[in-house]
Amino acid sequence: MPSLQHQIIYLFLIAIPVACIAWTVTNEEVFREPREYCIKQSKTGRGLLYRKFFYLFTCEYCFSHYITILMLVITKFQLIFPDWRGYLLSGFSLVWIANFYMSLFRRLRLDIKKQKTDVELKEELLDEKKSNPNNSSNNLEEADGYLEPDSFRDKEGLIQRRSYR
Repeated sequence: MPSLQHQIIYLFLIAIPVACIAWTVTNEEVFREPREYCIKQSKTGRGLLYRKFFYLFTCEYCFSHYITILMLVITKFQLIFPDWRGYLLSGFSLVWIANFYMSLFRRLRLDIKKQKTDVELKEELLDEKKSNPNNSSNNLEEADGYLEPDSFRDKEGLIQRRSYR
């Protein structure tokens, strides 16, 4: 049995492919069609077990349990105890670490998307101001193309209201 330090390292390393596979199947575009089929079956299926079976492929948390079991079979990784308790402990630990990784990844993607959207809106505001320099609704507090975050958020609502009229 490896030392506890090595077991912890293995735990964090094995959780990476668990998170990667679970995230890819349940969230990425490459599996969109099968996922949409599973979503439909999980909502319209006749039996409870049938619906729950298909739901497993749409929930990264649920799906990570099955990927973890597969990884434990492949790696035979046990945490602390060299018997069934080691598998049980490593299984729940892997699920927890993998879901922590997926939460971090989701947060990172949201931050990147928000930054991209903010930049696009700022560029739109600047283009609008350049095209209508006399328009009083374009009084943005800016210096050298930089918009203060608070003033930008105030103007963001105005842009959205204007675009729906």
